[in-house]
This record gives sequence, structure tokens and C-alpha cells, in this order.
Amino acid sequence: MPSSGYWLRRSVITMLDFLKGIDHRSKPIADIEQGYISTASCILANQSMWLGGTIHRDAEKQQAVGDDEANARLERKYRERWQHPEPASV
Repeated sequence: MPSSGYWLRRSVITMLDFLKGIDHRSKPIADIEQGYISTASCILANQSMWLGGTIHRDAEKQQAVGDDEANARLERKYRERWQHPEPASV
């Protein structure tokens, strides 16, 4: 396992790349869209295992097609004064 110094250097490199992207109006190496796709894929794979079947996803609506239980698992109840963001409002 790499030392904590390794992870600090990686964090600094990623931060500098992010700032460079702002300056040059380019995408950083840790692009948010790629992070979203990776995270969403893992979440859907876990849901598929928990629910015991295949989940068909509508990427445009960001919902499972014809699977109310899978869609219910995509968001959770937030504590008082916080609310789950709706894709149309973001």
C-alpha cells in the first residue's frame, strides 16, 4: 500500500490539474462526468445484486425502467431542512 505521502502528492497533482483546466478552459484528468458515470455504474450494480435481477436504466431520465423499487433506492429521505436535488432543478 502506498504511503500517505503518495496520496498527498496525488491530491496536489489533481488539484493543480484542476486549476490548470480552469485557466485553459479544458477538462481536468478527474472529470466530474466520468466520476458520475463510474459512481452510477457501481450503484446500479449494487442495486441489481440487492434486488436479485437486471436493472434497465433510462440514461436521459436517470431512472430504472419499470422498476419502482430500484427507483426508490436512488434517493433517500434527507434530514430536516435538506432536500434531495431533482435533476431538472440542477
